[in-house]
Amino acid sequence: MKTKTYLPQAIRLLCGAALAGALLAAAPAGAQTVTAVMQSGLRVMDPVLSTAFLTRDHGYMIYDTLLGVDANFKIQPQMASWQASDDGKTYTFTLRDGLKWHDGAPVKAEDCVASLQRWAQLDSTGQVLMPMVQHIKALDDKRFEVQLKEPTTLLLEGLSKLSSRPAFMMPKRVAETPASTPIKEYIGSGPFKFVASEFKPGLKVVYEKNADYVPRAEPASWTAGGKVVNVERVEWVSMPDQMTALNALQNGEVDFIQQVPFDLLPIVQNRDDIKVQVLDKLGAWTYYRFNHLYPPFDNKLVRQAAMAAVGQEDVLKALVGNPEYYQTCAAVMGCGNPYGNTYGEEWVVPSNIEKARALLKEANYDGTPVVILQPTDIAMLAAQPIVIGAALRKAGFKVDMKTMDWQTVVTQQGNQKPPAEGGWNIFSTYSILATSGDPFGNTTLASAGRKSWAGWPDVPDIEALRLKFARATDPAERKEITAQIQKLAIDEGVVAPLGQFRIPAAYSSKLDGVMESPVTVFWNLKKSAE
Repeated sequence: MKTKTYLPQAIRLLCGAALAGALLAAAPAGAQTVTAVMQSGLRVMDPVLSTAFLTRDHGYMIYDTLLGVDANFKIQPQMASWQASDDGKTYTFTLRDGLKWHDGAPVKAEDCVASLQRWAQLDSTGQVLMPMVQHIKALDDKRFEVQLKEPTTLLLEGLSKLSSRPAFMMPKRVAETPASTPIKEYIGSGPFKFVASEFKPGLKVVYEKNADYVPRAEPASWTAGGKVVNVERVEWVSMPDQMTALNALQNGEVDFIQQVPFDLLPIVQNRDDIKVQVLDKLGAWTYYRFNHLYPPFDNKLVRQAAMAAVGQEDVLKALVGNPEYYQTCAAVMGCGNPYGNTYGEEWVVPSNIEKARALLKEANYDGTPVVILQPTDIAMLAAQPIVIGAALRKAGFKVDMKTMDWQTVVTQQGNQKPPAEGGWNIFSTYSILATSGDPFGNTTLASAGRKSWAGWPDVPDIEALRLKFARATDPAERKEITAQIQKLAIDEGVVAPLGQFRIPAAYSSKLDGVMESPVTVFWNLKKSAE
């Protein structure tokens, strides 16, 4: 029995170490390189097609945004400054000097226009914003104009959004790729260049310092300010086995681990040569999504039954364990955020199996299998599907767990085929609270059917309220609107909250200037020789 139990683990560790060694051996001699173990291996690289955090992080390496957001949630100029007309309907954006694409061509206003048009086709903010736009056009090489049909704060909020499809700028020839088609060329104007010749999908990504990048003069703060690169290369390497990654950090083979599993924290917490730090102080919220297109979750009562069955405390204990790092929360826009609302907490926080069974009986659930996507390679996403599946089985659901790596889950999310033909019924993930605090930054709340994010809920009342929010300027009115959205989101099963948590990173004491930010960024940091 011992051989059967321990030999596969030993082989896995040896294979992981061998793979790690192969991936870590290719850095050019003399290059100052920061080697990072990210949450998974990068395969999906188009930041318009995917809302995955790793794809977003890749975007911030090589692309730039017109506007940024600082640690005070203030919108700041990044690639461009802006002027608004007195009536709030016309915005003129002016590109700052020194902007170049990685191929050496200057960034032009027409590039930005094309980038915004592609971004808006799929982004939940852009989809609401564009019908409010009269026109968007280049005025000359450095200026473009956005003419609104009516005043709205949504324009600046959308162009500066931190996550879930930031409005990254691309060359016009790339941005003219249909929004439904992945881009083939990864050229931006950001602080790093993507090294295509060293890319190993799912295993290794290499970025080089963009020597032509001209940072802003202001101090770096979240995605605003000066993106000063102090190292020559950043390499992302994939190490699905967490112990292999931690051993590599302790041995000095890697410099940074984006996410440390909570149960392994004690291994690195008390070492003088390693720093453990929560870089995103606001933290994240985890949730699961139903596929509203097909049985059984095309039935509202069945969605409610599932939400009644799953207990947040059960999920958070399995995912985090240490209550210092988590809290239960029913607010889809975040506990602690201005629009956080507790409606539905008696429904979604505790597990109520009897209530779930009663709802299933009322819905005449016929035993249709529930296909749950279960990623196996990210510690922060592996526990939720298991707990969800166990709770649903107790309530009387028939459950089929479908295991795969996270990047495959990312590609599967957009699959609108029936579950029996390769689709799905449930997947779980998490989002950062810094970008989830309003009806537009929060991608889960878009409810326009097949035009919305994966799950495709069709709740016209939510869409009407989101548009009302975009037009409102009074804080009290906006708070009332978001309270109505919270109620509808819970009652209709648009998203099922599973609670909030904060994720620790670990990095070598050789690194200095690691940014506290809701997104993982590699500018500003320095690496010492000792």
